Amino acid sequence: MAPVAPRSGDAIFANVERVNAELFTLTYGAIVRQLLTDLEEVEEVNKQLDQMGYNIGIRLIDEFLAKSNISRCIDFKETAEVIAKVGLKMFLGVTATVGNWNAEGTTCSLILEDNPLVDFVELPDTCQGLFYCNILSGVIRGALEMVSMKTEVTWIRDMLRGDDAFELQLKLLKQVPEEYPYKDDE
Repeated sequence: MAPVAPRSGDAIFANVERVNAELFTLTYGAIVRQLLTDLEEVEEVNKQLDQMGYNIGIRLIDEFLAKSNISRCIDFKETAEVIAKVGLKMFLGVTATVGNWNAEGTTCSLILEDNPLVDFVELPDTCQGLFYCNILSGVIRGALEMVSMKTEVTWIRDMLRGDDAFELQLKLLKQVPEEYPYKDDE
């Protein structure tokens, strides 16, 4: 039997079960609103959204690997491209542009022209410090940690704050060596 080729983000997106985009957007908005009510401090809401995303990311990577047939990425640059072109398309229906690489190849930006999480959203003046889509940074951080990449993911630009695009900065902190639960020499 021939090996299964990796699938593109468009092919995967066409075959996955989806929920209504408006329902998804409004539900996410309700979660953010409830967090703002419960936690009161915008910085605490940012931390909670990041943690929620992290918890989702450590589970979502399994579905991504199973459905995409993507093999292990060679380096961080390839990983960023896979996130931008396959991962975001598979789960959000959008793609991103990868750019702004540093000389070492350990820091880059994912630039999203469109973000379905922000449909119908306007931030009030009291929430100007809120990173409304911080759940995405947590999802990416959690997923990458499960494939042995310790990263820092932060928002650089946000259209809800008047910027021209959504930009996430990915910074590879360290490549964690895989640990195996057994030893071959015993």
